[in-house]
Amino acid sequence: MRTLKIVRNGNLTIPSAWRKALGIADGDFVNAEMVGGQIVLRPAKVVDAEDAWFYTKEWQKGEAEADRDIAEGRVAGPFSSGDELIRALHRKSRR
Repeated sequence: MRTLKIVRNGNLTIPSAWRKALGIADGDFVNAEMVGGQIVLRPAKVVDAEDAWFYTKEWQKGEAEADRDIAEGRVAGPFSSGDELIRALHRKSRR
């Protein structure tokens, strides 16, 4: 256990070894909550609002489906050109 000192404006310094172990650096964010009379800090990753769509439940469901398709070989390509891709799509639609 370490004893940390609260300084002006309620600031405290997290020891560098702990920051390194947790992968947090200057400017990073942490989530804080009170649990049973204790303060619990957890590293947080903030997502830019313009990138938030990627983390929606619907998008992640599609990502998981795509990962399964790739793992099971249900993919085509790579294609060297757009024309090659179009030809492959036409061949597939004729089956």
